[in-house]
Amino acid sequence: MTLKVEAPTDELIEAVVIRHRTSLKLTATPDLGFDALGVLQRAGIAERQQFILGPDGSYDLHLNRFLRELSEWGVPSSNGIDGYSSDIMLVCRFLHEARGGKTIWEIDGQDLRAYKRARLHAEDPDDRVGAGTWNRSVAALDKWVLWSLDAGLLTAEPFRYVDKNVMTPQGPKQVRVNAEAEPTSRSAGSIRFLSYEDYLLWRDVGLRGYLPEGGRDPKWRGRHGDRNGLFADLVVSTGMRLGEASSVLVPEVPPLAQGIGDFHLSPAVTKRGVARTVFSRRRVLRELHHHLAFERDELVQRQRAAGAYEGWEDPLLVRRSNRQAMIVDGRTRAWTYSDIGIEDRIRLLSVDARGRVGGPLWLWLGEDGQPLKRSTWQSAFRRANERCAKFGIEYEVHPHTLRHTFAVHMLGLLLRQTVRAMGMSEDRRFTLAQIKRLLIGNPMRKLQLLLGHAHEETVYQYLDVLDEAQEIVLAALAEWDEQASVLDRIKVPAEAGR
Repeated sequence: MTLKVEAPTDELIEAVVIRHRTSLKLTATPDLGFDALGVLQRAGIAERQQFILGPDGSYDLHLNRFLRELSEWGVPSSNGIDGYSSDIMLVCRFLHEARGGKTIWEIDGQDLRAYKRARLHAEDPDDRVGAGTWNRSVAALDKWVLWSLDAGLLTAEPFRYVDKNVMTPQGPKQVRVNAEAEPTSRSAGSIRFLSYEDYLLWRDVGLRGYLPEGGRDPKWRGRHGDRNGLFADLVVSTGMRLGEASSVLVPEVPPLAQGIGDFHLSPAVTKRGVARTVFSRRRVLRELHHHLAFERDELVQRQRAAGAYEGWEDPLLVRRSNRQAMIVDGRTRAWTYSDIGIEDRIRLLSVDARGRVGGPLWLWLGEDGQPLKRSTWQSAFRRANERCAKFGIEYEVHPHTLRHTFAVHMLGLLLRQTVRAMGMSEDRRFTLAQIKRLLIGNPMRKLQLLLGHAHEETVYQYLDVLDEAQEIVLAALAEWDEQASVLDRIKVPAEAGR
């Protein structure tokens, strides 16, 4: 069932499927002839709820109910809901533009295969997606199929599913998967990581504008090299995901005096909606506080004087904040970080007791003083790769590469700690079988908790990498010694809950 939303006749609107969000706090709303806000509230529509409009402005009631109910179907985090909503919107757009104006309710296996060709094998390499991104699209469609069957909106599965045997810690298991899903390799070759020496070279040349031999490049015109390098340092020293590191708030930065650099990641921004604590190096924490006190503070003061924050759309005004919660105008209780998703975080604006604007609470800001989105960091990494390539440094580094780099080196620390505890020689080379015997269990569980993976077996992929790169990793562990104390703080629950 669809509702038609008519657009003003004097506007030229491109006929595409578009994703939107609700806003319940608009200062001015069009006269629709009924209480639109009351309708949304009675329907239980949350602020900034995702919804999709068809190319003719139509609102598919059933499809948008699916988006609203994603949290009840195993997609609890706002990041996951954003991703699934985007994937479904792109499928709807493809069906309209390339499959004769079909709706998602008419999709079949041929349509899915055509969509796969367009996404995975596009003529323009820049338009192609990887297997992981494609499989997320398939997962979104599979979730829609299950929901639609349960709701009685589909009478049969529109796609072909096959049974496959997979190996789990409990032994082989048969699972049912979409036939168009792409196989993902867990081999060492599929894990990209950098030695610590290579990371420093990539960071300094690509992000900070240095020459490979170490001096400043006189042709460098970048203005945010130190900020971008600091962001990369934070990711590589904590193992945060891009969405987690890019959405940190100023009050969440650990105090320098405390010294342990513990970032408490809110379940509202983590991938699976589960809170966890990660630890940065003291040097990174010290440079982060320097950035806050000087570069960022000067930027905010300059933009505030220019009136950059006076016209913010629908800001959330913060009166007071600490590392646990904040006091926000319009809320009767303190707002804890566990309840503040990315879409709300980006709207947070500090004000003093007299109502004067202080600046955004979002840590990472652009030249205009506005919060930087994750896509900006992806572009920064891409430009860094291109700059390195000009000097013959052929590294293809993404934010997730730095997360892998953290994981492999932390695994090296775990191996060394285990070897020391057993009184064995630290300079010997271990076979893969020996590494597995030494690390599977408590050490791997610690790495799982640091990375925030749902299952311990997910981190097994790093064992093969460590086996192939033992000398490189172990030779650089002096650079990671400070992080060794982090491992002692990780308390593995008695019940692993796998």
